[in-house]
Amino acid sequence: MVGTRGVPARYGGFETAVEEIGKRLAAGGHEVTVYCRGERHPEPEYLGMRLVYLPAIEKKVAETLSHTGLSVLHAFRSKIGKEGADVALLFNAANAPMLPILRTLRIPVATHVDGLEWKRTKWSGTGQKYYRAAEAMAVRWSDALIADAVGIQDYYRERFDADTVFIPYGAPILTGTDTGKLAEAGYEPGGFHLVVARFEPENHVHVAVDGYRRSKATKPLVVVGSAPYADEYTAQVKELAGDDPRITFMGGVWDQDLLDALYAGALTYIHGHSVGGTNPSLLRAMGAGASVLAFDVNFNREVLGEEAGRFFGDAAELAAQVEAAEADPGAAADRGDAARKRAAERYVWDDVAASYERLCEDLMAGRRTRKTIRGK
Repeated sequence: MVGTRGVPARYGGFETAVEEIGKRLAAGGHEVTVYCRGERHPEPEYLGMRLVYLPAIEKKVAETLSHTGLSVLHAFRSKIGKEGADVALLFNAANAPMLPILRTLRIPVATHVDGLEWKRTKWSGTGQKYYRAAEAMAVRWSDALIADAVGIQDYYRERFDADTVFIPYGAPILTGTDTGKLAEAGYEPGGFHLVVARFEPENHVHVAVDGYRRSKATKPLVVVGSAPYADEYTAQVKELAGDDPRITFMGGVWDQDLLDALYAGALTYIHGHSVGGTNPSLLRAMGAGASVLAFDVNFNREVLGEEAGRFFGDAAELAAQVEAAEADPGAAADRGDAARKRAAERYVWDDVAASYERLCEDLMAGRRTRKTIRGK
């Protein structure tokens, strides 16, 4: 498993997926190797997975690809293919330039293509061109493509006439709120609205803050998140907040118990993400029973359906949704219950891992190859 920060999962959706899938495959008797970067785990194995740590160039445009390149070269030099690696799972289409090396090892490879990264405003024209080229390379050099949302499947079918395997993420299901953690942070269940997001324009943190400030809400807005390469956007968001005493910026929260308590305790969770597929933060909020107000794009409607959330397209619509939730908290709580039920039925890590296992078996048996992606 290559192309992520690795495990233990401390960062984002890809890392959580690697941990949840990898530990289940390992428990099922498979030998799992995960390539990692960053903080080193003290043991050579974690939850049954073998860990290989390699460095990376710590620059926005080079970190992921440089680490993946070193990982693939390590696999090549160690002859991991000859030692018995049957399948490679490559995460992020941005790593597609490394696929020809994996193919030299004669290891069948499935690429998890992620979302529509080229739409993110943090990438310049050159960055956007790179991501579009990388998508095409993933289609050309992978033996299978993994899409975590039907909307991503539609995109690859329409743009490349390419077949993808639909495997979403799983959702952690929480059954209660850690009121102690909330109290330590100064909040009580149902007593605040919540945003959790990296500060990037396509995550619409600015719309969330602007919409809330326009509202007549009496319960505070708690904003969790930051971004290492987005000082200008962060300043814009905070300027929109102005001196409104109802808005609190918590920065990054790395205490998962506290973060879960915030999700579960919020009156509403405001989800502005718009260019990914099945978003892990949204699934975590649903699993916590949060009442979701989501930016109106196909990915969010696919995950929430029509009963498990409400949708907004601009700040004015969000302001109205926030006020409606405060006016009828019982209805908001009912939507949260519906969201948790939907997550528990549709986004189950055991099912996700079983789908990856079947995919790996298909790759090993030659039932999925480069030819099956386009049916030619």
